[in-house]
Amino acid sequence: MQHLSATSKLALQGATVLTSDGWLDSATVLIEDGIFLAVDQRSKPNGFETVNVTGLHLLPGIVDIHGDAFERMICPRPGVSLPLDMALVENDLALLSAGITTFFYSITDSFEPGLRSREMARQLIGRISDQNNELQVDSRVHIRHEQANTGNYEELCHWLDARQVTLLSLNNHLPPTTDDHTLQRYANGLQRRLKLSVTEIKALIESVYPQQAEGLAQFEALVERCHQLSIPVASHDDETEDDVAKSRARGVAISEFPASIPLAEKSRAYGAAVLMGAPNLVRGGSHVGYMSVSEAAQAHVLDCLCSDYHYPSLFHAPFLLAEKGLMSLEQAWKCVSEYPAKAAKIGEQKGKIAPGYDADFLLLTPNGSLPNAIQAVYVKGQLVKQFRSASNNNLKRL
Repeated sequence: MQHLSATSKLALQGATVLTSDGWLDSATVLIEDGIFLAVDQRSKPNGFETVNVTGLHLLPGIVDIHGDAFERMICPRPGVSLPLDMALVENDLALLSAGITTFFYSITDSFEPGLRSREMARQLIGRISDQNNELQVDSRVHIRHEQANTGNYEELCHWLDARQVTLLSLNNHLPPTTDDHTLQRYANGLQRRLKLSVTEIKALIESVYPQQAEGLAQFEALVERCHQLSIPVASHDDETEDDVAKSRARGVAISEFPASIPLAEKSRAYGAAVLMGAPNLVRGGSHVGYMSVSEAAQAHVLDCLCSDYHYPSLFHAPFLLAEKGLMSLEQAWKCVSEYPAKAAKIGEQKGKIAPGYDADFLLLTPNGSLPNAIQAVYVKGQLVKQFRSASNNNLKRL
């Protein structure tokens, strides 16, 4: 891809900029060495390479702290895998196309074989952590650790200590029983990833049941370790008041997908940010029967949105919240940028167009709610994705 500028000093002039305080018309945005230097209507870009972006909107890049659609890039059909390097590059392009500039690969660390195994987690972390991975999105690792996966515990601790993992969520998707109805529901989900019979799935579940007590003890030790390292911990699918009480006792920073408004209220009351999936809003409700994003927004218990399993929904969601009258676009955009960055403890670096922050931003055609409104994506001051020719999108050097 041809960059418009390889300079370390860049000035964008004329855009309407979405700052934390609202829209700023006809602004000048100065960037030096990948960091916003100034955002105002007064700065003179002396010594900066200048780009005319008049007529476009300039918004913070999207920060996605929970997304696993990359799994389908790796394993498009049950038991069918593609080369990992190829899958990650394709995923990177899909993220940029959805305006996502910071992405936490939400890697499931499970007792399952295959796609969600520890071996796959190990491979993914190795590639994402490699400084020469050629990924253009600011890529980080969120481990979704399953309670019943107790093997290689020290390896997980090492990833945390080395900051190869910078977000940990506590998951327990093991079905409570192996009665026919419960087992079939669990098998239906697992068979989307693996070629296993119901009999084989039942044997797998029964083999890991005895590990749950050890896994719970490991949970508590991992929580303590994360607090010592200042790594945020997330709960997952809190369904009862007891679940929320346990999350509160653990000092959980993020409540992922709480089941109801009262539970979300209780989570926020102890200081957790409530995270929900953008596809829930786009589809019109939760696919598992939990509260909808619209209900959460109406009840003022929604803090952050994530892509969950569909990247384009995350770009569309703020516009849809505004269209429904649930939030202003200015407030809704914070749910995909400033607030998730803060929840993931990168809020002093990401999520805002302000001096001192990483220059991650999008240039959009005004009033465009779908990803094809994106004209260009910048990560740390570098143009990494341009969707139309410079002659058509006003990205012209002065």
